[in-house]
Amino acid sequence: MKVLKAGAAAATVVALALTATACGGDSDKDSGSSGGDKKVVVGIKFDQPGIGLKTPDGKFTGFDVDVANYVAKKLGYDEVEFKQAPSAQRETMIQNGDVKFIVASYSINDKRKAKVDFAGPYLLAHQDLLVRADDNSITKAEDLNNKKLCSVTGSTSAQNVKEKLAPKADLQQVGGYSECVTGLENKSVDALTTDDSILAGYAAQPQFKGKFKLVGLKLSDEHYGIGLKKGDKELQTKINAALQDMVKDGSWDKFVKANFGPANYKNEPAPQVTEGS
Repeated sequence: MKVLKAGAAAATVVALALTATACGGDSDKDSGSSGGDKKVVVGIKFDQPGIGLKTPDGKFTGFDVDVANYVAKKLGYDEVEFKQAPSAQRETMIQNGDVKFIVASYSINDKRKAKVDFAGPYLLAHQDLLVRADDNSITKAEDLNNKKLCSVTGSTSAQNVKEKLAPKADLQQVGGYSECVTGLENKSVDALTTDDSILAGYAAQPQFKGKFKLVGLKLSDEHYGIGLKKGDKELQTKINAALQDMVKDGSWDKFVKANFGPANYKNEPAPQVTEGS
């Protein structure tokens, strides 16, 4: 009988352990309920001032960072771990489960939607040009003919200008936008092209105050969305709700002003959430 009792006790312990494990697993889901120290891993850019930037002291700043923190809190997370999400690796990171979701100037398009789902959009950006503040010779894309245009290697923005708008532009492709900004500052290039939100982020940095300006063109429409694993409709719905709350409570306007305001960025109004509808 003692053996049987011991066996029953052991079985009870195992059952309790399994129950506790199951409960622990449930607490890790995006339930939005408070469950202690819940941490979520989110992909952002580490090298885009105003959008997603890891500073030398290890802090994270930018519009996407503010959005990610807001959404994570709405989902019930107590802690956010940021992981660098280079453009070429975003879909893979989501598919492999390296991150829960990605907020990284991530334009929604059909090619990407074949691999991942999106929530949002949360920002409407446009391809634009950044030039020196005292340069009035570039007011439209065609003015780039016979001028030096800088962008990152493989940039669709640069190809759009070179192939469709200013075929005689001297396109110089480099490894990162920071190199283009340096070239613009020392006058080795005449303009930098990418999304206006990214350009505004650079122009808003204290060290560049008054040095650059956005031309104000709308060469493309870029709807930034939050990337997540394909088929996760529950998470998509919850993130969409968080984004709508962010607009309603004024947080969206506050984030735009804080990150882009110094560049006099003429942002579009907050876009309507359409993904998943």
